[in-house]
Parts: sequence; structure tokens; C-alpha cells
Amino acid sequence: MPAAWIPAATAAGYVNRTGHRQSITVTETRRTMKKRVLFALTSHNRKGHTGQPTGFYLPEAAHPWAVLRDRFEIDFVSTRGGKPPMDGANSADAASRAFLADPDVRRKLDHTPTAHETTAADYAAILFVGGHGTMWDFPDDQDLASVAAAIYEAEGVIGAVCHGPAALVNLKLSGGEYLVAGKRVAAFTDEEERAAGLESVVPFLLESMLRARGAIHIPAPNWQSNVITDGRLVTGQNPASAYGVGQEMAHLLGD
Repeated sequence: MPAAWIPAATAAGYVNRTGHRQSITVTETRRTMKKRVLFALTSHNRKGHTGQPTGFYLPEAAHPWAVLRDRFEIDFVSTRGGKPPMDGANSADAASRAFLADPDVRRKLDHTPTAHETTAADYAAILFVGGHGTMWDFPDDQDLASVAAAIYEAEGVIGAVCHGPAALVNLKLSGGEYLVAGKRVAAFTDEEERAAGLESVVPFLLESMLRARGAIHIPAPNWQSNVITDGRLVTGQNPASAYGVGQEMAHLLGD
């Protein structure tokens, strides 16, 4: 590696007592870099036959981002690429305002790659952001599932909040087993879906489908924060759980 590539301050740390420069390894260089976290967003923009708009639910991206932004490099991916649809904007929410005002976030959201264009090895974690749109496009996105499985099997962390666990219902590991089988999880409950009046609109009920895949679903009362961590899997029940999901992911990532 050419000596000119090494920043002067870093290079100085690799000069021994005799004045000879020591070599720097790629591994040592990476230790100084921020870990990267990938936020996965839906590209689906309508709630079934209702025609009502949907997309990724802004607070479920903004609140984890507020926790992770200073310690980790955050990138975005969406099922179709480009600028994903958004729902849940609330000017009274400080985290959402900060998220939308951040130049790096705006730049990345305008041009999200697809999972096919994303390299799993670049990331220490992936967060599946919720929003009703995820129920239509997350489950069958095989490229997204492959990225998540690769991150997890490389000792990375998977997070998902509210309807974001829709990405987990068909996610299998390399051995062929469902990721959620035998694991404790939280997700938007069937009762909450009924309370929202959308139980006949969504293509399936998320809690029921996760149970069918072998997950141990642990609910809390409607709209109450509920974050469940099982190993390197962190799941949250609803929008109120988004901040806690970010906190748990940060803890597992060791920062």
C-alpha cells in the first residue's frame, strides 16, 4: 500500500523507535471506520384495493436513525430502487424533521439501490423499516432476503419494526430453515391490524404468518412499545417500538 494513501496522523502511529515506517494492514485500517447499517424500505405505494397511499413509515426509519446516526454509517435500499414512497410524516416529531432535513439522508433516499445492487459484506446490520407497503413487497424479494441472510450468517444483526418483519416470513438461512423458527419475536399484531381496520386489506396477518413459520410471537397491548431481542435478531411491535429497536441494535453492534 503506498505510504501516501495513509493519512499523516495515522501513518505517524506506525513509525517504530528506529524511525522505520511499519506496514498497515487492511484490517487495521477498517478498525478506524464506522460500521455500516442498511435500512431496507418498501417501494409499494398503495394499500391493496383501497387505493390509500402507503410506503415506508417515516418514524420507523427516523427514530432508529436518530439512535444510530452518530456511531454508524447508514445506507438505504428499497425493493425497486429509486426514491421510495413515504408515509407517516409528522412535523411535530423532532426525529422525523431531523431525518428529512439531513442532506446525506435526502441524497441517499433520492437514489436508493435495489438489493441486487447491494453487497451484504459491506454491512454489520440490516433494519427492515415498517409501513404497510412492506406487506406486499418484502416477503417475496429474494435478493433482499439473500442480503439479510448473508449479513446474519456473517455474525451480523437483523432488526425489524412494526410491519418490517414481513421481510422475515419467507427468509431462510443457508441450511433451509426459516430464520424466525424457534425465535422470540415482536411484530404488528393481528389485533392491531383489526383495530386499524385493515385486516381484510393486507395480503396476510403478520403475527399469524410469523407463528406459522415457527416464531414465538410475544405481543404487548395495542400501540405499546414492545422490543424483543433473541440473539442477533431484534424486532419491535409498532411505531412506538422503533426507538427501542435502534437502541438494541446499537447495543448488539458493540457501540
